[in-house]
This record gives sequence, structure tokens and C-alpha cells, in this order.
Amino acid sequence: MSDNEMNNQKTPQTIDSNVKRLDQSDLSLAVRSFLSNLDVNGESRLPQRAYLAVRHAIRHLQLPPGQTVLEREMAEILGMSRTPVRESLVRLETEGWVRLMPRRGFIVAPLVADDLQQIYEVVEALDGVAGRLATGRATHQELNQLEHLIEEQEKALELNDLLAWTELDDQFHNYIVDLAQNPRLRGIVDSQSDQLYRARLYTIGLRPKPTRSVTEHKAILAVMRAGEPEAVRTMLQSHRYRARNEILDALQSMPPLPEETGNNETFP
Repeated sequence: MSDNEMNNQKTPQTIDSNVKRLDQSDLSLAVRSFLSNLDVNGESRLPQRAYLAVRHAIRHLQLPPGQTVLEREMAEILGMSRTPVRESLVRLETEGWVRLMPRRGFIVAPLVADDLQQIYEVVEALDGVAGRLATGRATHQELNQLEHLIEEQEKALELNDLLAWTELDDQFHNYIVDLAQNPRLRGIVDSQSDQLYRARLYTIGLRPKPTRSVTEHKAILAVMRAGEPEAVRTMLQSHRYRARNEILDALQSMPPLPEETGNNETFP
């Protein structure tokens, strides 16, 4: 039975019994801070603002997998009417971020092992292409910026700040994609990278301390400096493959949400 079929069979009573209480105060502060940045950038369209704010909250686990939110609650947090919020939720459901509950609200989509594996298979290949292209196009100064990001990662690990490390890890990989100077490649990677960031952040405490990732980043940079594009491609793909296996192992060690019991591939 598919996830959608199982979800369609759930009654409101089943959902209500497993609702996680939403901490509106912390979420409101985070959302207001994000919306203030949109103000600076001139984004005034309400559906777009709602879409970006909710997606940002999900990406950063301010709305964790499995969290149930009433539509009116989200409208209050965003300071909007329910119409633009509803429009944004329809778009987020299409992109796989939420599951809508008619006349009620939404559930933040759980992390699904099969989905993550498929995303990683795509990103592994694209990261390799990006590294190969970047090796021939990056300047000395740009490679130095990659080195700076690695140094910051090491500092974060020394402080045991895994949240900062996760953000720096994301910056390292995204910067290599930027250095490839291929807007189409950038767009495809962007469509998948937020889901991977959410999975990395969600599992970081259950995986080995990422010292090996830093070592691999140093090796990748060294080969980029040496001007060996095919070696960089292979190393980046191997790096992503190892990270994927760690994340999937961590997900499989977690108990499923009560409403997901019976589906061994879906995790909270």
C-alpha cells in the first residue's frame, strides 16, 4: 500500500491522536525574522511570502517532520489572511513539503527513505559534474574561499556546534555548484538541495561526528587545485554516496510516527 493510500484511510480521530503541539512562540519569532529579510529584499506578494516562510521553517526544522499545523494557526503566525496561506500550502504540497488535510491544515511531510535515496542518486551525479566544471573555471581566490569554509567547519567541530557545521557543509557544496558557472545545473540542484539539508540536519545527532567529511573536503579541494577534473568528479560522487548511506542508516534507527506504523520506509 502506498503512502497516499494509507493517508487517505486515516480518520480525523487518528490524526488528532497523534498531533504534536505546535510551539507558536518560537516559530513566530523565527518566521518574523525571516519575513523581515523578505521586506529588505522587496518581496511583497503574500502567497510568495507565505510559501518562502513555511518552506524555510520546514527546511530548518522549526516545523519538524510530522508536525501538524492548523491553517488558522499558520495564518496568525504569518500575520496574513488564510487565502494566501492556502495558496502557498497547495504549492508546498505539490513540491512534497506538506500533506494537506481538507478543512483542517497540514502535516509536514515525513522523511521517506526511498525519496531521499532517489534525490541523492541525482545529486551525486550533479555534484560530480559541478566539481568537474568548477575545477577548470574557479579562480585561485575562489578556491581559497573553499579552503576558508573548510577551516570554519573545523572550528565548528571543535566547538561541537553541529548546527553550524551542517550550514557550512551546505555552503561548501553549494559554492562548488556556483563555481561550475552553469545556471541550469544550479537550478536543478536548488530544486533538491533543501530536502537534503533537512535530512542532514535532522539526523546529524545520530550520525558519526563528521570529521571524515572535513577530511574528504580537504582532499577534494587539493585535487581541484591540482587541476584534475575527473578525479574531483569521482571524489565528490563518492563523498555524497557515503553521506547518503549514513543518513539512511540514521533514519532507519528512528521509530516511525504512530500514524506511519506499518510503513518501514517512512520516518518522523
